[in-house]
Amino acid sequence: MTSDIRSAAQACTLGSDQELMSFPEVLGRLAAVGIERYHADLQRAEKTYYLPDGRFEVTPTLDLAEPAAEAFDAAGVELAVRDSQAGIIKYKAFCSRILRAGCVGYFVSLAGHRAVYYGRTGETHVELFPN
Repeated sequence: MTSDIRSAAQACTLGSDQELMSFPEVLGRLAAVGIERYHADLQRAEKTYYLPDGRFEVTPTLDLAEPAAEAFDAAGVELAVRDSQAGIIKYKAFCSRILRAGCVGYFVSLAGHRAVYYGRTGETHVELFPN
């Protein structure tokens, strides 16, 4: 992994965790170094960033120390996304709310312009990026 890719992954993880970077800023920084997708594992407190050739970089994230609810509530995840997009909540509150809605992790596809949130038993909510 090159240092610019590693640096971007670490900066985006830290920028999100410290609420210093917005989601669009994260996407821009990742795209600039060729990262095509990432996975946020809320239970393991880590993000994995992937390049098109299969290389990846794993970074630790803020440990929320909050278990996900057993039942997945897609409407609760969607509401947290909307509140985040509107600037009503920041990243930590967003993560806490999706955990309470039963989300254990999510995938973000820069190429696919979407995020896929998933629960313990595979339920999903797909969120397309706004234009």
